[in-house]
Amino acid sequence: MREKMNTIGIDVSCKELVVVVMVNGKARKAKSFDTPLGHQSIIRSLTKLKGETKVCIEATGVYHFDLAVALSRADNIEVMVIPKAAHNFFKVLMTRSKTDTVDAGNLAIYAERMPFDVWERPADECISLKATARRIAALNKQKTQTKNQLHALVSTVETPALVIEQTEKLIDVLDAQIKTLRDSALNIIYQNEELEQAYTLITGIKGIAQASAVQILSELMILPKNMTARQWVAHAGLDPRIFDSGSSVSKKPRISKVGNKYIRQAFYMPALVSSRFEPNIKGYYHLIDDNGLKKVQAVCAVMRKLLHAIHGMLRTNKEFDGARFYTLPITTDS
Repeated sequence: MREKMNTIGIDVSCKELVVVVMVNGKARKAKSFDTPLGHQSIIRSLTKLKGETKVCIEATGVYHFDLAVALSRADNIEVMVIPKAAHNFFKVLMTRSKTDTVDAGNLAIYAERMPFDVWERPADECISLKATARRIAALNKQKTQTKNQLHALVSTVETPALVIEQTEKLIDVLDAQIKTLRDSALNIIYQNEELEQAYTLITGIKGIAQASAVQILSELMILPKNMTARQWVAHAGLDPRIFDSGSSVSKKPRISKVGNKYIRQAFYMPALVSSRFEPNIKGYYHLIDDNGLKKVQAVCAVMRKLLHAIHGMLRTNKEFDGARFYTLPITTDS
């Protein structure tokens, strides 16, 4: 007798999880659960199914990640996380409507028809580091906004002293919270051998200091181990996007920005600093800049190259080699 095959598609949003279960190719009625309270309810309902259970979800940000972690901890459930680029598969299905239920059904079909690549859950320390670092990023953004507000407030004599005082205190509170969280992040790193080793390697690059290293590691160390450097670049949205159609449409390439914005944010300042103080990176930056590109484009090129370099460093456990990043031209004295 043929064993039952259960393929489940879950459409994830910030408020709702829509689940469609397909048993041997036949879809059941969709069910909805709250986010994130519905995680355990979904797991309980799926564990009641007989036979092999495979779940497919689409990468949509923090909400899909939390669900994938919860599912991966459950017994007898395999989970696959597919990139947003999989929408091309959904177009082939010729569905006329786009709703959460339709999307969940399409994900179930994807799990049934396509090769099932089981998602590998990162180490618990990496998950904790990611949550801590993203909170730091949010607080830094809030602190920058508050500082800008303070600048505007002190620029006018009409602002009461109490308003300025309270705004200054808020900045102090944010600074204290950021420091506490950063200390916690460093503690997580030092307690995990793999994280500590990676931290030591990347802080060996001029331009990547403590704060940047925490943000970079928090995003890179949760990625699947088998991802290539090019896949890292695409995941970060730093891959070039070409606009070229026929003979009339031809625009300059730009980075796609279809990816993890936190990686781009984490690499921006290190790219700027290393382009000034690390000789080989500085040489590469000026090579790109001298080709007529805008400065921000040259910085993006350095970010992309740094991502490639760090990928190689972590895979080979070797320190940064400036000559491999970019070979400086040999100058001769006249």
